Amino acid sequence: MYMNSERKSSGSSGIGFSGLLTVAFIVLKLCGVINWPWIWVISPIWISLLIAIAAVIILFIVQHIINR
Repeated sequence: MYMNSERKSSGSSGIGFSGLLTVAFIVLKLCGVINWPWIWVISPIWISLLIAIAAVIILFIVQHIINR
């Protein structure tokens, strides 16, 4: 009996652009290179979240208009 040990994943993995940017901003803040408030240091996280929420709202509105 032959068992294939390879696994195929269709999902994405990794930190992504906004995560990488957040890590870079945190490192720069902790090293004293930038003197930004923490709200702006973690802004790539909440900006990405706001964009995703806006996209979902737009999709619901478009779906509602199409299904009238």
